[in-house]
Amino acid sequence: MDNWYMLALVGKDRPGIVARITGTLFEGGGNVGEASMTRLGDSFTVMMMVRFDGDKHALRALLEPVSQPLGLQLHIDNIDGRLHQHVEPDVRISVLGADRAGIVAQVTGAMAEAGLNICNLETDVGGSEAHPIYIMHIEGQALHGVDRLHDAAQALLDKGVEVTVSEIDALIG
Repeated sequence: MDNWYMLALVGKDRPGIVARITGTLFEGGGNVGEASMTRLGDSFTVMMMVRFDGDKHALRALLEPVSQPLGLQLHIDNIDGRLHQHVEPDVRISVLGADRAGIVAQVTGAMAEAGLNICNLETDVGGSEAHPIYIMHIEGQALHGVDRLHDAAQALLDKGVEVTVSEIDALIG
């Protein structure tokens, strides 16, 4: 029986988190499918699709003895294990602007209205404390064409946010 779960773990970053969690899953009969892991500030977050023969309670019982001493919050959801359903982005959007509340909502709202389906989004803050700059990188699919995204980017520029839209050539190489 293939039971699939989405695991989310969040806690203070430290060496060995990935090794301990994935090692425990392997030793307990689990198999990692797709995963995304990243450091944000001094925190580390893990999201992974896991195939595991037991139920959600058995998976939690397997992982809590490892996650709790590492100070990780563990969340588990049942999911359909649809591997190989990866969506290939065809557009990359880079955003630079003065850091202010609402910039992510403003940009993603305008881009969604123009037909962007976001696959990946990363943000960072650069510059200095006195003059922070918000940096955002988005990869997605232009469902209504790239021209609509260019128009949305121009409208955002008029509001003080620099947005660059570039097509991704997936056939390179």
